[in-house]
Amino acid sequence: MSQRTAVVSVIGKDQVGIISKVTTVLAEENVNILDISQTILQDFFTMMMIVDVSNLENLDALQQKLTNLGNPLGLTINVQLEQIFQAMHRV
Repeated sequence: MSQRTAVVSVIGKDQVGIISKVTTVLAEENVNILDISQTILQDFFTMMMIVDVSNLENLDALQQKLTNLGNPLGLTINVQLEQIFQAMHRV
């Protein structure tokens, strides 16, 4: 089976535990992080991850879990297959 990758983006006000909480959900779903970048600009947190979702049957279910995590924390968390992400952001 070939590797299927997705982009996970997290944006919101910085607070303790964001990375831990997001990566815990990914680990519970057997999603491997292939690459990660995060930064804090003033009080705003941003993180982008490339993740392996080859073993994941339902990407929408993962999105819902991350939305349920992010909403009470004031975070916007999105998951999108890398192929779609690249097509949408092609200049």
